[in-house]
Amino acid sequence: MTLGEKLKELRTEKNWKQDTIANDISTDKRTISLYENDKMSPSIEVIAKIAQVYNVSIDYLLINDYPKRPLYLKDNSIVDKLQYFESLTHQEKEAIFLMVEGLAFKNKIKNAIDIAK
Repeated sequence: MTLGEKLKELRTEKNWKQDTIANDISTDKRTISLYENDKMSPSIEVIAKIAQVYNVSIDYLLINDYPKRPLYLKDNSIVDKLQYFESLTHQEKEAIFLMVEGLAFKNKIKNAIDIAK
């Protein structure tokens, strides 16, 4: 996916108009259109602003097939606890990942059931 395609997808996910993002990064609608159509590339300063507005990593914006990750986490305690992982064995890390994935899946199912009600 090109940078322009990613920018357009991020904007439409938020249901924003080009004017909205243009105002947020101090530019105009025409420039946003040029970015989204890959007719012009934003400067690194503008890419940083875009990453902040959409809360996505700069890596996601610039690298093909890079996973979409937030620039800012809502819960920074997660990052603080990651230091403990270095002392764990590979098996212990895998066990934790399985538990986290299971809990996340359980919550997705619960949310789907709540929405269906």
